[in-house]
Amino acid sequence: MTAVSLLGICGSTRKASLNRALLVAIGEVLPEGTVLSLYDGLEGLPIFNSDLQDPPTVLALKAAISKVDGVIVSVPEYNYSIPGGLKNALDWISRPPASSPMRGKPVGICGAATGMSGTIRAQNHLRQMFVYSDSPVLAQPEVLIPRAQERFVDGKLVDESTRQLLARFAMAFVTHVRRYKLV
Repeated sequence: MTAVSLLGICGSTRKASLNRALLVAIGEVLPEGTVLSLYDGLEGLPIFNSDLQDPPTVLALKAAISKVDGVIVSVPEYNYSIPGGLKNALDWISRPPASSPMRGKPVGICGAATGMSGTIRAQNHLRQMFVYSDSPVLAQPEVLIPRAQERFVDGKLVDESTRQLLARFAMAFVTHVRRYKLV
């Protein structure tokens, strides 16, 4: 099997983000031959303005996406949707549509929250947004982690049932990526 390279993008810019911890935990259970790099830097992106040329921070994000086989987005839920910084990043990387690095790029979505909904609304909104870039989004298994503060301690996953779910997600996502890599 060929190696698979993935980029993890955390929708939260918080230093102790549960969603960043979720990406790290997914990285720990990926199948052999799969590499996950984390992208930190959404807070450095200017507010999207289509009158502007891509600034260096946007070019860096686009280059990081271009180099990988698939993208995993870990999204918190703010006001029943995705954080503004993540929406801003998607606006930048989706332009121009024909040459967007997200065009046809396989995507996996996951999320962790302290509440009971586990980011379900944010994930639904994010799925809609990836229609624009024709990015095939993994449908199952869904990773909607409720009460995440009980499953992560000091940024480390401590819940075995969550680890098993993440292992199923990781295997399914790598299979999803390979399916589109062959096309």
